[in-house]
Formats: sequence, structure tokens, C-alpha cells
Amino acid sequence: MASMVLRQHGDLAAVVVAERIGQLASEGKAEGVTVWKEVAIRLDRLMRSEGASQ
Repeated sequence: MASMVLRQHGDLAAVVVAERIGQLASEGKAEGVTVWKEVAIRLDRLMRSEGASQ
């Protein structure tokens, strides 16, 4: 899912993920927050690896 978010949102992907986490947290959806935090971790790894290859 992280790669899909990165493809769709490019440099704004991290912002999109953070907004999603905030939205789910405000709705009290702890499981969703957990899932999207994992997406954030994977997104960070992807973005770092892409930055290293440039």
C-alpha cells in the first residue's frame, strides 16, 4: 500500500498518510491507526531508498 500511496501522491505521500492517521485517530479507530502507522514506516523506507538511488 505504501508504494501505491507514493505513486499517487509523490512528494506529498507522507502528508497524506499523516492526515489519514489523524482522521482515524479522531474517529477512535485504533486498528486503522496501527495499519496506517505501518504504511508510514514502509513509506519512509521507500522514500529513503529512492533518495539514495538518485
